[in-house]
Amino acid sequence: MQPRSTVLTALTTVAALSLTLGLTGSSAAARPAAAPAAPGDVVTSSPTSFHPLPGQPTLTRAWHITYRSTTAKGAPNIVSGTVIVPKDGHQGPRPLITYAVGTVGLSDSCAPSAGFPKGTTMEAGLIQRLTDRGWAVAVTDYEGLGTPGDHTYTVGRAEGQAVLDAARAAQRLPEAAAAGVTPSSPVGIMGYSQGGQAGSWAAELHRSYAPELRVKGTATGGVPADLLKVADHNDGNVGAGLILMAAAGQNAAYPELHLEKYLNDKGRRYVDFMRNNCVAVGTIAGLFKKMSDVTVKNPFHEPDWQRRLRDSRLGTRTPDAPVYLYHGTADELIPYRVGTRLRADWCGRGATVQWTSIPFGEHVLGAIVGSIPAANWLADRFAGEPAGGNCGR
Repeated sequence: MQPRSTVLTALTTVAALSLTLGLTGSSAAARPAAAPAAPGDVVTSSPTSFHPLPGQPTLTRAWHITYRSTTAKGAPNIVSGTVIVPKDGHQGPRPLITYAVGTVGLSDSCAPSAGFPKGTTMEAGLIQRLTDRGWAVAVTDYEGLGTPGDHTYTVGRAEGQAVLDAARAAQRLPEAAAAGVTPSSPVGIMGYSQGGQAGSWAAELHRSYAPELRVKGTATGGVPADLLKVADHNDGNVGAGLILMAAAGQNAAYPELHLEKYLNDKGRRYVDFMRNNCVAVGTIAGLFKKMSDVTVKNPFHEPDWQRRLRDSRLGTRTPDAPVYLYHGTADELIPYRVGTRLRADWCGRGATVQWTSIPFGEHVLGAIVGSIPAANWLADRFAGEPAGGNCGR
């Protein structure tokens, strides 16, 4: 069997050739040269369906897509995702949310696009609230989750680029364009937990990576803005399995880190198990494990690992559109102080930030309680209402 990296390279090459040459029976000399493939270009699309629960109908149309994006190292890649548009007869450009889901797992079977037709994607109910407002939604699967290669879980730059390119792809999908998803559509970025990291990275990268998108605001919550602090908090704690998943994700983006040389036999079994299962099973398997239980030496203490983990730190760039940031005060997975530090960093850089604490909110409760105010805040941005922020309070 070919290595997954080889398959991904071949897929990327074929896609680039398809877009450049058309792969038709006519000769290249008989037609104008195609524009070079670019991030956000749609590679494949096919009709799919969107169900918040098994069999639950929605007044939507949906398409599974693969689209071009960029790795953390700047190389072209291909990512999968889903574009969902309300069937409401709306005329003209409609708002578009590029939505980043929280942790689902490392196996391709966990990808949001795999669960939407079956009604098993965990955040589909929250997404339905957005389509009920008449908004289109693009949901990335992230790099390596639904496409060849390992999922680059918690690698901020790769995630943020995939989120922005999902919005580009939605605008370039002809069927979605016919339903009002166009370059004129106002864009909102939304996500929680891993999705909060991805959405926050998209906010920081927008100006440099996808400035043509008309981003009106970003709403993110439960953000793991500092992976080293999150890892320290969860070592031997309830989120220990997520930290081992994060190590596998960082290694997927940066194989020179050589995670395998740090794992003991138990650690190798756990990582293999997590690569083939979704988050609920993986989290239970890793409950309260310490890194010392699964490694011969903790990679997070090594300088090369610490450099890469710092590469995913948020708060070092200024979002160029307003941000709604929220966090539960009793979050057991992402410490509240990590959220307040991100707020302070963005405010210190002059960003417009509306900060909201969720009293006594643990991690899952924060996602549920915070989602409606976050969407209401985005609705105000789409309506052209000014965003004052509360950095000074």
